[in-house]
Amino acid sequence: MSTRPRTPAPGTPAPGKLPITELAVLVERRQPIVMITAYDAPSGRLADEAGADLILVGDSAAMTVLGHDSTLPATMEEMLVLTRAVTRGARRPLVIADMPFGSFQVSDGAAVENAIRFVKDAGADAVKLEGAGPTLTRVRAIVGAGIPVMGHVGLTPQSATMLGGFKAQGRTADKAATLLADALALEEAGCFAIVLEAVPAPVADEVTRRLHVPTIGIGAGAGTDGQVLVWHDLLGLYDGQSPRFVKRYADLAGTIRDAVAAYADDVRERRFPEEVHTYAMSAEERAAFEAAAGAGAGSPAATREAAGQR
Repeated sequence: MSTRPRTPAPGTPAPGKLPITELAVLVERRQPIVMITAYDAPSGRLADEAGADLILVGDSAAMTVLGHDSTLPATMEEMLVLTRAVTRGARRPLVIADMPFGSFQVSDGAAVENAIRFVKDAGADAVKLEGAGPTLTRVRAIVGAGIPVMGHVGLTPQSATMLGGFKAQGRTADKAATLLADALALEEAGCFAIVLEAVPAPVADEVTRRLHVPTIGIGAGAGTDGQVLVWHDLLGLYDGQSPRFVKRYADLAGTIRDAVAAYADDVRERRFPEEVHTYAMSAEERAAFEAAAGAGAGSPAATREAAGQR
């Protein structure tokens, strides 16, 4: 963990939502920041109840939820729907919306407009952008509009093709120096935190030491200020190949598959539903219904009325 100086921040979070300034306090206390992705209200609620500090509504949803082969097809409309759902479920964690490919690359103005939609229409607390270089002006513009921005360097899935695929980044001295420079530039542009993805641990350690804002690692070693994992990877829900940095804490895909198979078997063997799963009706109402249905003479209500019942 970094020993670099930090700017003091209030030590007691406000009731409810975690203040963004509390992240600096966690770093000062050397308490790692817990971040996880989530894509709907139940996962947002469960992540909240489990004690997550940050929830990223990641464009990884394109792969884990929507069935695409990459993150690129994720659209603003899809990400807005997912972000709205997560903010309905999560109360304390900061909810960060991942700006999808095409939502910020075109211009500073488009980037600000889409970031505002995430905050105003979907209830996000912040947004995340990938890359540096041209992204720096986007960061400045969005921060200038009053919206917190999380940066992201190293392996940036939206530009994976240009990076040679889904590979670790910063593995040579020159590329590591560029990565450090990009992270420093993002901090200077106004990012409140920076994700370091698929970066050698010594490089991530140096970046963390040099920055004054928190770093969140994913495949970047244990020296960052926090860690993030994808919901479906952590829980064993994703059928695709997981990166080497993923640790699976459960195999829910197997559990769900077994449960659905048991349900299907019970239905086919007529073991479900049992009586406890059905609704009853009074003998009087049943008799009235059967009389009407059998005679084909109208509704049960008409039958009761003809019999003088109310």
